[in-house]
Amino acid sequence: MSDPSDEKASPPPASTAPAPIEQSVLPVSVGDGSRFELLCVHPAGEWRQLLCWLPALGVPARHYLPLAEALAVRGVAVALHEWRGIGSSNRRAGRDCNWAYRELLQDDLPAALTTVRQRWPQALHWIGGHSLGGQLGSLYASLHPQEHAGLVLVASGAPYWRRFRHGRLIKAAYAVAPLLAGVMGYMPGRRIGFGGNEARGLIADWARTGRTGRYAAVGVQQDLEQQLASLELPVLALRLRDDWMVPPASLDWLLGKMPQTTQTLDVVTPQDMHGRPANHFGWMKTPAPIATRIAAWIAARGDA
Repeated sequence: MSDPSDEKASPPPASTAPAPIEQSVLPVSVGDGSRFELLCVHPAGEWRQLLCWLPALGVPARHYLPLAEALAVRGVAVALHEWRGIGSSNRRAGRDCNWAYRELLQDDLPAALTTVRQRWPQALHWIGGHSLGGQLGSLYASLHPQEHAGLVLVASGAPYWRRFRHGRLIKAAYAVAPLLAGVMGYMPGRRIGFGGNEARGLIADWARTGRTGRYAAVGVQQDLEQQLASLELPVLALRLRDDWMVPPASLDWLLGKMPQTTQTLDVVTPQDMHGRPANHFGWMKTPAPIATRIAAWIAARGDA
């Protein structure tokens, strides 16, 4: 046992104050008149790694600011994308305002990433996302593999009904959701407690994948399944242990579509979350364990 007097004589620990960070807002305009804002958080001073983060269905970008701040103090800049129809977007889904995966993949994301590259041309770019954001990030990366150094998935997996418990009920929901959206002119997600108020075209593309297990999008000419199969980027997949919305089989189905990628899989538990729930949305309130894993993974590959 050490002498308490030795502890008194030892030098004080090095400062553990968090690194300074800066925030900025980048306006983005799309050719069809759609506009939105990117929320950006980055380390003060020099930095190189930048993660473009894609939110879950119906979640505004601002809800990921704690994650972005936790990553920035660990040396990774973050640009939080805003989905069409949500948050700062000037669009709202309705009978006269519709869109689908095509607009998100071919219009909004290219405009956002071009804006980010023009602002920080020195950055090495990574792409990632939560839930549907991880799925669309995978699709975008497969369509533009040269733009990114790697792909990050958090609580994300394919929605194929066969990969879930009570799958037949979920399959029925995939049949009903597009019908409801067609009748209403949009999917009233806020009213039914699933996602935001979503465009009927987006819901049709999402539900199709849920029913068939395959990715396809109306108006996108490329074979998305083939694009995923040819992707060769490194992938970090973080699964939340108690996430019933993305069970292990759902993540496995998504990762199985990308056999050429180098995959790192980690499971986040309540112990990792300091006793808080390790579920689909609970991690957003305690993002440090997720940010630590992402930053370490990027650091190990970004300087290679």
